Amino acid sequence: MTRTDGLARNGCLEATAVVPLLVARGLRDFGDGFAAVLLPAYLLALGLSPWQVGVISSAALFGSSLLTLAVGILGAHHERRQLLLAAACLMAVTGIVFSIAETYAVLLAIAFAGTMNPSAGSVSVFVPLEHAVLSRAVSAAGRTALFARYSLIGALAGAVGALSAATPDLLGRGGVGQLTAIKAMFVVYAMLGVAGYLIYRRIPRRPDPESGRAPSALGPSRKIVFKLAALFSLDAFAGGFVVQSLLALWLFQRFDMSLAAASLFFFWSGLLSAFSFPVAAWLSGRIGLINTMVFTHIPSSLCLILAAFAPTLWLALALLLVRAALSQMDVPTRSSYVMAVVTEAERPAAASVTSVPRSLAAALSPALAGAMFGSAFLAGPFLLCGVLKITYDLLLLSQFRHIKPPEEA
Repeated sequence: MTRTDGLARNGCLEATAVVPLLVARGLRDFGDGFAAVLLPAYLLALGLSPWQVGVISSAALFGSSLLTLAVGILGAHHERRQLLLAAACLMAVTGIVFSIAETYAVLLAIAFAGTMNPSAGSVSVFVPLEHAVLSRAVSAAGRTALFARYSLIGALAGAVGALSAATPDLLGRGGVGQLTAIKAMFVVYAMLGVAGYLIYRRIPRRPDPESGRAPSALGPSRKIVFKLAALFSLDAFAGGFVVQSLLALWLFQRFDMSLAAASLFFFWSGLLSAFSFPVAAWLSGRIGLINTMVFTHIPSSLCLILAAFAPTLWLALALLLVRAALSQMDVPTRSSYVMAVVTEAERPAAASVTSVPRSLAAALSPALAGAMFGSAFLAGPFLLCGVLKITYDLLLLSQFRHIKPPEEA
């Protein structure tokens, strides 16, 4: 294929595939935004303990990692459009089952097998598939900006979703029971899965550029990808201690925060995260992708540690909002960096290899955090998260500051 042919293909992809992916990301993150806040409130209302809430969060992340691994294997042999359609169907089923299930065993099973996302972020079976498509849509110079736009849309939608988590409280004023209202929101989550299915159907039915050839495993970039996967796993394990559902649980327990107030807080924190993405793209063009990831991440971790010991709700929320403005700036830069330092043929495998260990590592810590929240050591998850994340940042800087993507070379 000539360079002209490649540019023409990318222009077609931008018009026919990227726009549906951006819309689908927005709808999905809207659902994840309210589900992450409502999940602990729903489980506590059913009489589950904080430890059980943590176990369900771990099961959701662990199941997502295995599903992502399966998609990574199937992605070499199946059209990504079909895999996205199947994932959207699973999202619809997840919402329906959550709306009718009340027993711990059933909730644990559907959390493991479904798409419910307690982190309300980029941990999702959809993301590696979409990353592999997006990375072909623009040149190296525009790649980080496209990933920032993709993350911005998702974060804005997630913020609005978090705000809508106040709906059960609003319905309660009209006499609707909280459990009934939360169940209705899970039905909305299912409907968003159906909407995603319809949107993914708009992606042209065509084979990927790699089809007709043997699936490409990691080759010359194997060592780099494995190193990144190990470091990203440490970061994800740390982040699992304060996924959004557990952060909401901490606010409920530490400060007796209402569902409406928590939803408003997560709305503003989501907005701050969203608008940090274009800033990250701008900053990375001046100081580089790795420096942007590290020098925004460390201050956010320090804010998290300080929030654990904040004596008042307002101080804790202020520190957490500063953290929200900084902590996600590594999301588009990390995705762009992985796609930049591997060959085009290795990109799908690299996306899967760096995503699956992250999800597996993130699945281990919520149960530990739930146990800590059930004890007197409420600050424990925040401390562990902050210290481990700072360790990750220093290791990333020392190992990769000299490995530059093409646009920085």
